Amino acid sequence: MNLTPPASAPIAAKHLASDTHHGITRTDDYAWLRDQNWRDAMRDPAALSPDIRAYLEAENDYTDAALAPLGDLRETLFAEMKGRIKEEDASVPSPDGPFAYYLRYAQGSQHPIFCRLDTEGSEQVLLDCNKEAEGEAYFRIGEVDHAPMHDLVAWTADRKGSEYFTIRVRDAATGKDLADEVPDTSGDIAWDANGKSFLYVHVDEEHRPLKVFRHIVGTHAKDDTLVYEEEDHGFYVGVGKTQSGRFLLIDIHDHQTSELRLIPAGAPATPPRLVAAREHGVEYDIEHDEDRERFLILTNVDGAEDFKLMEAPVAAPERANWRDFVPHRPGTLVLAHVAYRNHHARLERRDGLSRIVIRRLGDGAEHEIGFDEEAYDLNLSSGYEYNTTRTRFAYNSMTTPSEVYDYDMESRARTLRKRQEVPSGHNPADYVTRRIFAKAGDGELVPVSLLYRKTTKLDGSAPCLLYGYGSYGISIPASFSVTALSLVDRGFVYAIAHIRGGKEKGYRWYSDGKLLKKRNTFTDFIAAGEHLAKEGLTSRGRIVCHGGSAGGMLMGAVANMAPDLFNGIIAEVPFVDVMATMLDASLPLTPPEWHEWGNPIEDEDAYKYMASYSPYDNVRAQSYPHIFALGGLTDPRVTYWEPAKWAAKLRALRTDANLTLLRINMEAGHGGAPGRFERLKEVALVYSFALAVSDSI
Repeated sequence: MNLTPPASAPIAAKHLASDTHHGITRTDDYAWLRDQNWRDAMRDPAALSPDIRAYLEAENDYTDAALAPLGDLRETLFAEMKGRIKEEDASVPSPDGPFAYYLRYAQGSQHPIFCRLDTEGSEQVLLDCNKEAEGEAYFRIGEVDHAPMHDLVAWTADRKGSEYFTIRVRDAATGKDLADEVPDTSGDIAWDANGKSFLYVHVDEEHRPLKVFRHIVGTHAKDDTLVYEEEDHGFYVGVGKTQSGRFLLIDIHDHQTSELRLIPAGAPATPPRLVAAREHGVEYDIEHDEDRERFLILTNVDGAEDFKLMEAPVAAPERANWRDFVPHRPGTLVLAHVAYRNHHARLERRDGLSRIVIRRLGDGAEHEIGFDEEAYDLNLSSGYEYNTTRTRFAYNSMTTPSEVYDYDMESRARTLRKRQEVPSGHNPADYVTRRIFAKAGDGELVPVSLLYRKTTKLDGSAPCLLYGYGSYGISIPASFSVTALSLVDRGFVYAIAHIRGGKEKGYRWYSDGKLLKKRNTFTDFIAAGEHLAKEGLTSRGRIVCHGGSAGGMLMGAVANMAPDLFNGIIAEVPFVDVMATMLDASLPLTPPEWHEWGNPIEDEDAYKYMASYSPYDNVRAQSYPHIFALGGLTDPRVTYWEPAKWAAKLRALRTDANLTLLRINMEAGHGGAPGRFERLKEVALVYSFALAVSDSI
């Protein structure tokens, strides 16, 4: 099906703006789309300037008109995706003393219901998010955390999409909220050992999480005690707790440096104690081995590129006292760890595949939990308890729905607790999952995970959706997707390119895709697309690529660099206006992001390199694939004007008749629609676009 552009597209006015850095002048015709009142609009969408609102609504109307012929298809896709979800479902209860905590969904509900079981197996509803969301244009639950005495529940919610979370405290016995209300937080909570107070992070007017406060239950938020304030606006601050429950953690970090401070959970008024002072490029986090009075530290210190584990006494955790616990093994990236009373579990990745290693703390004996498929996703869940031999993990692959196991670390018994149900039916034998490798221009081999039906012809005729991200060291899992099946069942090859900028092949895979090596991310993705075509899995010009946020930047970059390789591009909340954002230190996340992209204000080389790939700045007069950009008005991470400016410039300069579509959710932020079914409608929208531009309807 060929989509026909409506008769007239919105044409954004041009108002020339410019800035000069390092003697280089940069011009921008669409800078006016950034509302001078954007901070207020983020908190209250009604505050958006009328002229900008009118333009964005015109773009939304244009997109609705262009995609109107796909209405029936969207409804069909939504019904399929919804049919693969068990509507009345629940997580596996997680034990914590006299209760086991879990969440469940009711038939037809958009939001979770948080519950617990007592020792008799009776359910108590702690928080029904559907009731909290009634009458709200937007509602997203943040953290729901019960106090150690099980009498109170702290919960956080964002009601605008701007990621300003308000904390409330609920009496578990009555189900009623107390008078406590703490606004403008990151959503993190860390209860003290007695459940009388908790730590939280305040988010300021620039949306920066820099201050940790302690709130005493029953008092007013204005009386909360400042516990820690970070002076460097290039760092983020978070709060947490060790698995032992003995220590509250204040985590200060950017993308490559970290620092921890500790507070005894039983004495929460104690000033925070520094573990080890920050060193540029050194990351660490800790767990507590209570019986041996030591900390177990995951770190990349001493050149341990793929991280190692070290130990230090609780009484003297300073850097000088760190000793190897599990030495560095190049090529084996340690991703996460958790310490229980008698065991230590770590999640690590080698050759792109994850595994769990269990170590007995008494004698150091280790064993591995292994898996057989070529490509899969594995997650370790620590649970609430410390004095236990049980840990939990979830396993799935692109063909295998999620399976949750309890694992006894001493006996090695593996107990299946839940297998994801697909109510409409799913036979893994009908599908193929593979991992292939594309050769990049410098000889590096880029892993690509594949999913397709066994009946799909691999003669180049199949369309392909190629997904990518490639930033912040985030690895995209080869996981089961109830949504991707709707493409695969229509003859698509679904592919994930595990490109540099992630950590799929170790930490070096990340460092080779950031700063002055960022272009590797884009060329790896292009190499993946070319390899898929060469192998007959698709053809050049039959690929729709898809990415969001930093992955949306990837979409913009490859659109400029290899437009004839793709026939469609889906860019969700795309970080495409890289130069303008990184040159503006007043924006919420700019200073912390300089460690990922470079600081073009201070560094001329960073400026020139960034200017060479910044998607918005490199839009030029040439043919482009069909492009569909989506954003959120209250998004504090990728502000709405980035996709808006990009779409305006693309439409003005492209030399072909292909579509440029922009959709701004006027009532949501970075995560899009918050309800589980509303989100499926967004996926159905972009997948209908992919099917249409691929003539696969």
